[in-house]
Amino acid sequence: MKLYIIIASFLFAQISIGQEQPKDDTTKVWSLEDCINYAIAHNISVKDASLNTNLAEVDYSKAKSSRLPNLFGSASQSFSNGNTIDPITSSYVTDQIHSTNVGINSSVTLFKGNQINNQIEQNKILLEQSAFLEEEAKNSIVISLLENYLQALFSKEDIAIAESNLEASKTEVLRAKARLDAGTIALSDYTEAQSQTATNQYNLIAAKNNYQQYIIDLKQLLELTPMDDLEIESIDENMDLINLELDKISIYNNALNYLPEIEASKLNVAAKEKELDIAKGGYSPTLSLSGSVGSGYTSINDNTFSDQFDVNFNQKLGLSLTIPIFNRNETKSAVQSATINIEKAEIQKQITEKILYKKVETAYQNALSAQEQIIAAEASKEASEQSYKLAQKKYELGDLSTTDLVISQNTFTNAQQNYLQAKYLNILYHQLLQFYQGNDIKL
Repeated sequence: MKLYIIIASFLFAQISIGQEQPKDDTTKVWSLEDCINYAIAHNISVKDASLNTNLAEVDYSKAKSSRLPNLFGSASQSFSNGNTIDPITSSYVTDQIHSTNVGINSSVTLFKGNQINNQIEQNKILLEQSAFLEEEAKNSIVISLLENYLQALFSKEDIAIAESNLEASKTEVLRAKARLDAGTIALSDYTEAQSQTATNQYNLIAAKNNYQQYIIDLKQLLELTPMDDLEIESIDENMDLINLELDKISIYNNALNYLPEIEASKLNVAAKEKELDIAKGGYSPTLSLSGSVGSGYTSINDNTFSDQFDVNFNQKLGLSLTIPIFNRNETKSAVQSATINIEKAEIQKQITEKILYKKVETAYQNALSAQEQIIAAEASKEASEQSYKLAQKKYELGDLSTTDLVISQNTFTNAQQNYLQAKYLNILYHQLLQFYQGNDIKL
């Protein structure tokens, strides 16, 4: 089994070396703030949300234009033979007729159950909602960036731990070889040291692979190409940890007043209420004003083309009233659907608030847990470090077996990783709670 680990480690090492590329000294180092600013400008999810806002703006402009009168021009040329009616004079004739008609007509809706005004107001609400949904998309990218950025930093520090363990293992192999040659240890102790070195080599490769995976995730959030290099900036080791000055209810109330998805859900209810007003407008009559001007020419008239256009010039102006009597319950169904949609929007609003409360409470409880974890993890790390240093000295003096040294090293490694995890969880939940209160995310 130990031999298999050594062989696997060697193969992974060769693959890793083959994949390594020379580092560019001019590679930009990205801070979290750099990532956030760049992603907001380039991420396709944010761009898609922005286009939805643009569409809502177009719809709002279109709704406002529905108040205006329309204007159409028309022209026609016709030929008829035999018994027919002259389209210009309306006379009954038996002849070949060439006729020309031109005109301009316009109409405007004066009243339609206030549907036009309600449609305009609804589209205005939907435009405001789209703006909040765009902000929600930006916030979602910011949170994803924060999580992936911290995970990448964790993996980066995990690489340093793995490298340190590998160097220590290599030194221990040399010592074990010297002791084996001196006849003070058995061959099994020496192979145990070699096995631990191979395991640490494998762990280093795995740590580097984890780091690259998080870098790939960050690149996708930033919309960078696979050819682009991405190096992230380390954070201040002395940055303050979580200080929970507010209770979770206060944080939740702040989030209700700040987060755009809450406002978007409220506007969704308002939009559905306007939809009901529009549907009820279908019960009201529609009053329209129309007008037209036109003229024409016919071949059976002896007057010239221009004279006929002067004589046949006409103007029309009229009002039309349409009263709904029975439209197969379409209006009734629209009102019922709109009423149901209002209830659905209210439920969706409650679901959004419920999800937010769960996020806040989860972050708050995890923050409290992380505070306790980091204290315990730091104490464990310091104790296991001292224990490992003592084990190394005993091993040098021949008072400790290789197996016990390996156990001590693994215990120290686990303690280091637990401390790193607690450290970055503290940072993550601190930033999340700051975010829910409307504060900027900064590392």
